Amino acid sequence: MVRPYDTDCMKMALALAARGLGRVAPNPAVGCVIVREDEDAPRVVGRGWTRPGGRPHAETEALGRAGEAARGATAYVSLEPCAHHGQTPPCAQALIDAGIARVVAAIADPDPRVGGRGLALLEKAGIEVEDGVCALEAHALNEGFFLKVSDNRPLVTLKIASTLDGRTATHSGHSQWITGEAARARGHLLRATHDAIMVGSATAIVDDPELTCRLPGMADRHPIRIVADGRLRLPLTSKLVGTAKDVPLIVLTHPEGDTERRKAFEGCGVDLVDVAPDKNGVMDMRIAMEKLAERGLTRVLVEGGARLASSLIQAHLVDRLEWFRAPTLLGGDGYPAIASLGIGRVGDAPGFIHTHSMKLGDDTLSSYVFRS
Repeated sequence: MVRPYDTDCMKMALALAARGLGRVAPNPAVGCVIVREDEDAPRVVGRGWTRPGGRPHAETEALGRAGEAARGATAYVSLEPCAHHGQTPPCAQALIDAGIARVVAAIADPDPRVGGRGLALLEKAGIEVEDGVCALEAHALNEGFFLKVSDNRPLVTLKIASTLDGRTATHSGHSQWITGEAARARGHLLRATHDAIMVGSATAIVDDPELTCRLPGMADRHPIRIVADGRLRLPLTSKLVGTAKDVPLIVLTHPEGDTERRKAFEGCGVDLVDVAPDKNGVMDMRIAMEKLAERGLTRVLVEGGARLASSLIQAHLVDRLEWFRAPTLLGGDGYPAIASLGIGRVGDAPGFIHTHSMKLGDDTLSSYVFRS
């Protein structure tokens, strides 16, 4: 039976789960809160979230903090507890062994090794089970994990920083800085919550970025860097290649590139991933995303450039759009945020649903999800 405070407790579990985003792939980010029903009010006796690398699991962390207080308590878990033996014993069994009396789960685990087995195991042990509490929020939080299971690809977030008229640089190519410090800090926070950050070869060559997270206290949250570079144009002297042995760098490239150049990249610690071109001779982004999913990635943030954004949009691979707009104009001779999409009719344009906006200094961030 659903209780009045179930939703609030599950929201606590979801907030804990969010701490793992960008750090737990290929696992989902899960939160767990253990609550005792005291006479006055419910009392939290244990909490946990999936740790970096995906182990330990949230339930194990929460049970360890609760100790004997877990016996007879309710466990709120943002994803169905696992029921299979992997690197660790099943979390469902751990909840049973700890004497948990009731489990509230937000959503079933789509992993075929689980898929309802965790909840069934709990019910068989006589534990009261409720599911579906905050299910939509739980799905949104782990959408990348769900997509990896269902579509064999990661969640793709396209991040754009532009002027009001959708320009990312002047006609001479100057682009630093279109948005202000607050917007740039928010962009780094996006990096910290994704497994990888991806740019096109032109952006990597012109900007020579490091693509790291430079927020105070988050120096250990650098995502994997990815460059889509079919012809291996990225200079071996670039910051990305120069730091590849410290922060992983994947270069998506055509399989028939120059052998000596490939060896040079690999010698620098770069992970070359071959992606066959499509019928037009350009990199097939659907295949690229499948290759990234095979490497365990569930959340990819795309930061540029215009042709890469266009390719992903045309392939229906952009799930979320984070658009930072500065209150300035550059005009028609500036560089557009998105290259040609080849759209002949307005009705054929890809659509997005606005979810929320926020002010960041003088700039505005508008967030969207793809209208499927």
